[in-house]
Amino acid sequence: MKVILLADVKKVGKKDQIIEVSDGYAQNFLFARKLAVPVSATSKAVLQKQQDDEATRQAKLKEEAKALAEKLKGITLEFEVQSGKEGKMFGNVSLKQVADELEAKHGIVIDKRKFVDKGSLDFLGFHHPKIELYKGVIAEVNVHIKSKGE
Repeated sequence: MKVILLADVKKVGKKDQIIEVSDGYAQNFLFARKLAVPVSATSKAVLQKQQDDEATRQAKLKEEAKALAEKLKGITLEFEVQSGKEGKMFGNVSLKQVADELEAKHGIVIDKRKFVDKGSLDFLGFHHPKIELYKGVIAEVNVHIKSKGE
């Protein structure tokens, strides 16, 4: 019997996949637990509409991410830190601080886990940490770290 899975089923298939299973397995397990529906013209049409809607939604998210990447190009964040005589910093600037500063000053909410470079910024000068806003869309934000009194 051919069925359309409504959820991921371990060792059987992924959501929205059309698979062939035995009649008993479909009736007694998949249909009983509402994990699948039988393949019909109506169910195929519903599945196709859901996939089209999801593709449209993903395309919209990607366009929004590209627009945000362009906006981030023009932003420079300034941080003042304590430093020694040779320009060595006391401490560092974390990516969470960068994300918090983006939200506070520019209203842009970015999760710190979206940063591609996973270290903290630990020397004076300009940094360009990369942020993966969407799969394949990577933006850079300019960060300037200077010594207090500079």
